[in-house]
Amino acid sequence: MEVGGDAEEEVRRRSLAECCSAACCHGGAKMAVLGLGKREINHHFTIRNAKFISFVLVVVLVTFHATSRYFGGGDSCEWLLSSGRYLGENVWQPYGCMMHKYKSIEAKSCLSKKRVAFVGDSRIRQLFYSFVNIIQPGRREDGKKHANIAFQEKSASLYVDFLWYPEANNSMKERLVSWSYDGAAKPDVVILGAATWSIKLRGGSSETLEQYKVNVTAMAVYLERLAQRGEVYWVLQEPVNEEVLRKDRKVITNQQLELYNKAAVDALDATKRNNRSLVKLLAASRKAALETIDQSDDGLHIPEGARDVGAMVLMNAVCNKLQRPIDGSCCQPIRPPNFLQKLAACCFVASALTLLGLYALCNNRHYRPVPPDVESLEEKKPASAAAPLGLKAPFQALCRMGIIMTYFYLCDRADLFMKEQKFYTHLTFFIPLVYIFVLGVFYSDNSKETRLLNREQTDEWKGWMQLVILIYHVSGASAFIPVYMHVRVLVAAYLFQTGYGHFSFFWLKGDFGLYRVCQVLFRLNFLVLVLCVVMDRPYQFYYFVPLVTFWFVVIYGMMAVWPQIQQKRANASGMWHLVVLLKFLVLLMFICVLAYSQDFFNSVFSFWPLSKLFEVNGSVYEWAFRWKLDRFAVFYGMLFAFVYLVLQKRQVLSEGKGEPLLSPWISTPLLFLSVVTFVTYSVWAGSCKNKSECNEMHPHISVVQILAFILIRNIPGYARSIYSSFFAWFGKISLELFICQYHIWLAADTKGILILIPGSPSLNILVSTFIFVCVAHEISLITNDLAQVVIPKDTAALLKRLVVALVLALLVLFIPRDRRSASGT
Repeated sequence: MEVGGDAEEEVRRRSLAECCSAACCHGGAKMAVLGLGKREINHHFTIRNAKFISFVLVVVLVTFHATSRYFGGGDSCEWLLSSGRYLGENVWQPYGCMMHKYKSIEAKSCLSKKRVAFVGDSRIRQLFYSFVNIIQPGRREDGKKHANIAFQEKSASLYVDFLWYPEANNSMKERLVSWSYDGAAKPDVVILGAATWSIKLRGGSSETLEQYKVNVTAMAVYLERLAQRGEVYWVLQEPVNEEVLRKDRKVITNQQLELYNKAAVDALDATKRNNRSLVKLLAASRKAALETIDQSDDGLHIPEGARDVGAMVLMNAVCNKLQRPIDGSCCQPIRPPNFLQKLAACCFVASALTLLGLYALCNNRHYRPVPPDVESLEEKKPASAAAPLGLKAPFQALCRMGIIMTYFYLCDRADLFMKEQKFYTHLTFFIPLVYIFVLGVFYSDNSKETRLLNREQTDEWKGWMQLVILIYHVSGASAFIPVYMHVRVLVAAYLFQTGYGHFSFFWLKGDFGLYRVCQVLFRLNFLVLVLCVVMDRPYQFYYFVPLVTFWFVVIYGMMAVWPQIQQKRANASGMWHLVVLLKFLVLLMFICVLAYSQDFFNSVFSFWPLSKLFEVNGSVYEWAFRWKLDRFAVFYGMLFAFVYLVLQKRQVLSEGKGEPLLSPWISTPLLFLSVVTFVTYSVWAGSCKNKSECNEMHPHISVVQILAFILIRNIPGYARSIYSSFFAWFGKISLELFICQYHIWLAADTKGILILIPGSPSLNILVSTFIFVCVAHEISLITNDLAQVVIPKDTAALLKRLVVALVLALLVLFIPRDRRSASGT
């Protein structure tokens, strides 16, 4: 991939970053690799080679998974019912898909006006009670044993019955026959199973086993009839703990239970159609019990955790196709593409056809400039003047974007790749952190400049913060409050940099032109707007982009409104500094009014068309939460930039190479205070008991941690003289990394983890991370290419395009969207 100019060597020197990051995120990079030396590694492994390898990997993985689904059976319902494993002690993970944890209100909504029947022995009764407890949490067993039990939820017109039939015999068969008659009141869902009583009463004889198979075969006809109008589940027998069984149950052995399970499976094969059984086999609770049966009190009845797994599996099997929860990919059919998704596909195909036509007519090459930082937009001047982009450039960029969006769609909207839920442990979060910081130190270089918060340092800052946030998301570390609070500071630090960077630009450059504004807005929002269409998500779902976009508009409004003040004007008269401070005061009042008047906040952001940008499922709650959580961070960043630039202009600071930032008698105590403050905040975050209380404090004190870090990083002259090129590389694409993770690294809209390589978590995270980083880098280049074409410098042409963009945006706003919950993590 061509990058042009002097940046080619820089990119080559840092290109190992993606591969190393992939390795460090799970299982880690081999330290022996570090011994090869940076120059030798980077000579053979370039970003262009990395992207080629990632493309080949995607093609191979897509082919493998498509072939496996077509020939090997890729029914997630079967995965849900038949297989799985425990993550930790009590979190059940089905093979290849995500199981939603149903709450009472969801269960009632799904099962409204339905009748559910559990038919069988005492272990089926256990399953009945666990199922009922999902509908009505806290319901206790009423003590009935060898009797029928009825449960009714009047608000939902829902009936759940347990029918005592301890043996698969003629009595059970007659019950099924009575339901099979036309006009008879029959259940919508039937769950049944039995075997232990037959084994116990008849001593585990082979004749009883044969009779059991005959009985189940006879019942299979009626079960098939019921399955044609409802759902029928046969529960395979869970194991027993033979050592603690009482004397009269000793005959019930696991070997006997396996024989009865095989007999039931063989008998129910008769109900198969197109290689799928109408009567579904529930084996997940058996799998769970295999790991927990030693916790059984009497050796026969299964532990509560295992039976709860069976009940939740049943709820997912019955309800996922109706409720369609985001974090429940098991047994959920895929939605067909909507109008906007089909339109986007047509646009990408049309771009590809146009590009082929242009290649047939001519074969000119085009220069591809190095992308600027999409957040601060501090553009680097190329060593030589760049030629304008050719006619093929925008169509080539759209073609590459179309291929990438196809990968996005396959990962998180098509039923091709597997998905699994997150499970947090301290090891999965902290070990990758150690790896990435080792790599960050290994890839350290001398800074080209040593001023406070120079470009290389801010890129480094954004890079390591982004890597920490990625590990936080993939490991599910939000469950651990101390980590959650520290990551909240990292998000605040991003917004702090937004305020610092944009204020500095307007203060120093005084460029308030429309071209500059459109360039920033395009680079911030292009990827998200495409994803809103392709992935059918609301704009607010990608919450960080609305945040930085909103704050850029606020910063621009504050600086561009009369009187426009920049450094040159302020230097002429100190009065202008007071005017700037007055503007800061007005901004602070604006923030406080929005923050402390909920009615005013709702009236502003619920007003059409703003509501289309800031609402999720018809509410601005998610936007209000995100905005208020870091409402002062941008203000602090702007104020810090103002104070710093004024002090710098007055030559109060010493920013030479190796020089401390301030005089020694100020630097030493200030550095000590910063370290104490930094540690104190971490101690406070570690003592947090619940998120809501700590979130209340966060907007007011997060700046303490941010300022402490800035001073620790910049007061010593030697610290300002070096930076990590590894972290800085990632910092240049931090926005793309943050957005892309939603669909091609995580899954189910961040609720789960994408599984490209089943059965090998370490290899899976390594491969998916490698592809994910390559895609993010390519999107940053595509965004830069399209920005050169879409945003012309000519004001008249730019205004015309803005009118067209406004019309298209209004049309999109009127298209109905997916109403499922879409809040990010």
